[in-house]
Amino acid sequence: MATPSQLAPLAERMRPHTLEAYTGQVHLLGTNGVLRKAIQNGNIPSCIFWGPPGVGKTTLALLMAKSLNYPFFSLSAISSGVREMRAIIEEAEKNGKAILFIDEIHRFNKAQQDALLGAVERGTIILIGATTENPSFEVIGALLSRCQVYVLKTLTNEEQISILTNAISKDEILSKMQIKLEETEALIHFAGGDARKLLNTLELVIHQAGKLEKIIIKNESVAAAIQKKASQYDKNGEQHYDIISAFIKSMRGSDPNAAVYWMARMLEGGEDPKFIARRMLILASEDIGNANPNALLLATACFQAIERIGLPEGRIILSQCAIYLASSPKSNASYEAINKASAMIQESGDLPVPLHLRNAPTRLMKQMDYGKDYKYAHSYEQNFIAQEFLPDRLIGKKIYEPGENTRELEIRRFLKDRWKDKYGY
Repeated sequence: MATPSQLAPLAERMRPHTLEAYTGQVHLLGTNGVLRKAIQNGNIPSCIFWGPPGVGKTTLALLMAKSLNYPFFSLSAISSGVREMRAIIEEAEKNGKAILFIDEIHRFNKAQQDALLGAVERGTIILIGATTENPSFEVIGALLSRCQVYVLKTLTNEEQISILTNAISKDEILSKMQIKLEETEALIHFAGGDARKLLNTLELVIHQAGKLEKIIIKNESVAAAIQKKASQYDKNGEQHYDIISAFIKSMRGSDPNAAVYWMARMLEGGEDPKFIARRMLILASEDIGNANPNALLLATACFQAIERIGLPEGRIILSQCAIYLASSPKSNASYEAINKASAMIQESGDLPVPLHLRNAPTRLMKQMDYGKDYKYAHSYEQNFIAQEFLPDRLIGKKIYEPGENTRELEIRRFLKDRWKDKYGY
């Protein structure tokens, strides 16, 4: 009769119980890794692990808790709420300190995240959050400022091969079987850097081999076992960056046909639709800008719709947005303007605000001429009056150069009419 551990999936049976057995994340856990030092010193901060699925976020949290010998509590943001969280915090206060691991913390809403702040601030709990989403977008600023963010990288091919060979040689079930790992490309390809998926696929292939005396793992047997056509898009590897680059450049180059093709490649490969929508949001300002201000509005609406609808219907919205952006007139003038302004600040430092532009809420400030001689534009013809708005050292410096498109040529004429020759419009 099988023991409970033998009934567990291979991925769970092979979960490392020591740092030495942990595979991957050398940048954090190597000899000079910041997390290894923190664990060795017993000084683990509240932190957020950001990385793709199956790279060891949960396992690392368990190992950290084990090293400190603190009570360990775990919540899933999908099924837990504020009530469960408060119960854990109360329990932690009785024991002095505890580790609280929250899987998929990006799914917690603002109120749920707010409920963590006090306990994290007091040190009652050491929070370890795990997320596959960029915490800058998904975690509230107050909580983010109280946590260290550690980026966990997708597992390399070599690390995945190491996990496979280790499972075959050390697992309590597989080690008793005659298994030869002849080819690994298909296993690695279908896993996509996810160790859990890698081991589950290996286990599936072995089960489907039946009671063969000797099991040989080859690419063909793997593909047959999972009955899935290999995707040519690796969303965590080099192709991820190549294809998103081709997608962006196709829209920038005004080719909706290529844009939709590359977008479909990403979707077929399992890319997060929010990632695609987010990239289109950026392009709408960086590459279209005021040549067609509606582009940003449509890209924003697309992102919000994807958050509410998801796939498969969301792909139609993504397609509409990509075609619109690719077919819009282009301008990178806003992008160039902010770069130029940032360069000016780096060169000139923090120049003082001219007195007439300063706010004067108090009598003392008024006596110091704050706001004096400021001219309220709406009191003049065409809601405009020429006055200085830049610091003295930058008077006359042109930062925004309108593009040569219909909309920005109108902006150029507007600015030239107002400022005459001051900025050279």
